[in-house]
Amino acid sequence: MHDGSGRIAVEGLSKQFGPVTAVSNLSFTVEPGSVTGFLGPNGAGKTTTLRMLLGLVRPTAGKATINGVAFEALGNPGTIVGAVLEAQSFHPGRTARNHLLAYAAAMSVPDARVEQVLQLVGLTEAADRKAGGFSMGMRQRLALATALLGDPQILVLDEPANGLDPEGIAWLRGFMQAFARSGRTVLVSSHLLSEMEQTVDRVVIISRGQCVYDGGLEDLRKGQQTRVLVQTADPQKLTEALNAAGFAAVEALPDGRLSVSDATRMRVAEIGHEAGVLIYGMDEDSSDLERIFFQLTSGQFTGAQETPYGQTAPDQANPWSNAGGNA
Repeated sequence: MHDGSGRIAVEGLSKQFGPVTAVSNLSFTVEPGSVTGFLGPNGAGKTTTLRMLLGLVRPTAGKATINGVAFEALGNPGTIVGAVLEAQSFHPGRTARNHLLAYAAAMSVPDARVEQVLQLVGLTEAADRKAGGFSMGMRQRLALATALLGDPQILVLDEPANGLDPEGIAWLRGFMQAFARSGRTVLVSSHLLSEMEQTVDRVVIISRGQCVYDGGLEDLRKGQQTRVLVQTADPQKLTEALNAAGFAAVEALPDGRLSVSDATRMRVAEIGHEAGVLIYGMDEDSSDLERIFFQLTSGQFTGAQETPYGQTAPDQANPWSNAGGNA
């Protein structure tokens, strides 16, 4: 019997496809009331992890639970978890409304819910059009409508912004945040941190099947150094003055500027003035999340572990095509 918590727990999860390790000893939890971003480059193991969570792939080791139990033990899972693992291959000759009515019948959900979800995802006007003529963005909306039929407590979305225009992405962002604010759970995967930055409350970042960061976005920023980039008439003299003032991490860049870690422009200017060194210009390079993400996932960050196995699992060779049936 599940505990009704709305919590997702991944514990020591591993998956091997022959000689390829797609996921290695992965652990994290997703709590209700927030949007959790599941991030990593293509081939990092995100889709394999989500498919294990949803009972579509059997783990080599470890377990993934929803409300304290495995997906297959949920009873009527559609009322607990709604999942979009790909823009599903809908019957091209069936209208959006008929597709949803068929799913509603299979889930014992009243027909009235079909009209509700069509409105929720903005497909009411297109409800009687055949899915075969839908754009990628409209198919994504129909897939989300299908996932929402059972009024689930938890949403699991794999690259849901694929095919959406900027307006659609803004709509999706608002939808996920409102869903989470109602006390429910959202786990959303993406290989684009910039796309998720304005949406998620916390992130789980994986690289080569391993977790390299699990926590809040702000904490990720705070953990990184800021640096000042200085253009000066006398790099050597300024370096010596900075070192004497306690700034040990001063690096000469290929373009002739100096990079001064953990410094502010004002402090560098003061030291330059005291040393009698002319400074032409300065830029403050704050912790750009995209740069941090790159460092984390390319193994250039403390805590990221280089691993001996390949990056691409069989179901992840194509960033937009996740193998398997409808979830």
